[in-house]
Amino acid sequence: MLSVQLSNALSVPVIEQVGPAGAAWLRMCFGVLFLWVIARPAIHSLRRGDVPALLALGVVTGFMTTFFLAAVERIPLGTAVAIEFLGPLTVAGLRSRQRKALAWPGLAFAGVVLLTEPWSGSIDLVGVGFALAAGICWGLYNLLTQHVGDRFSGISGLSLTIPVAALATLPVGLPQVVGGDFTWWVLPAAAGIALITPVIAFGLEMLALRRMTHTAFGTLLSIEPAFGVLIGLLVLAQTPTALQVGGIAIVVAAGAAAQRGGRRTIEPVLVADLQASATKETP
Repeated sequence: MLSVQLSNALSVPVIEQVGPAGAAWLRMCFGVLFLWVIARPAIHSLRRGDVPALLALGVVTGFMTTFFLAAVERIPLGTAVAIEFLGPLTVAGLRSRQRKALAWPGLAFAGVVLLTEPWSGSIDLVGVGFALAAGICWGLYNLLTQHVGDRFSGISGLSLTIPVAALATLPVGLPQVVGGDFTWWVLPAAAGIALITPVIAFGLEMLALRRMTHTAFGTLLSIEPAFGVLIGLLVLAQTPTALQVGGIAIVVAAGAAAQRGGRRTIEPVLVADLQASATKETP
């Protein structure tokens, strides 16, 4: 979480040069380079049934980053994270066996209202819309990441999905890079940010989701809006009001309360397990 929010804050100067889509696309491109050096893509272990999930996760990852950076361009980082968090929180509520869990996304929405302060007339609806779109992608990303993480060992699944993310965001990212105010430092800056996210941060998320339930993961994830406010304050000098701090606290509390559970009861099915099973069943 700290890595994700730090990379988002550090992306702001790059966004000013090549736009949010351009910054997201460059991050994905450099992410491909790093991942292919660190973890060789497990192309030999691909099965036809794996392709839809890999493609879906790649597209969702690419546009989750693009939409979020577009939101950060318009609204404070902590506010954008809190709005985006409504996505995975709603997924957690819908997947819960208890109907009362659906009340928590509503409580988090109340916290978001305090954060955006619509009564002040200064709310950026376009920025909020981008954050909500990123939240939808984030909810899908969590579901798909666990599925892909179960199929591939380590971060080899990530090395297959980030190239898809780069290709998916190319039509919106490349025009902004070409038509933007491109300067020499943009490339090394984007490369450094890409090493943080997607390489380190998304890799850690995939490894975590292989060992945890969505609810346990979501419980820990609920403090991410607070990380967003902290990094926004320290890196971007975005000081929240007392009311906005209260809104963040409500979002975090709602996120934690919506989650129940711990370790996964079913061990992840890894590539090696599938290969061993297939060997035993072959006469």
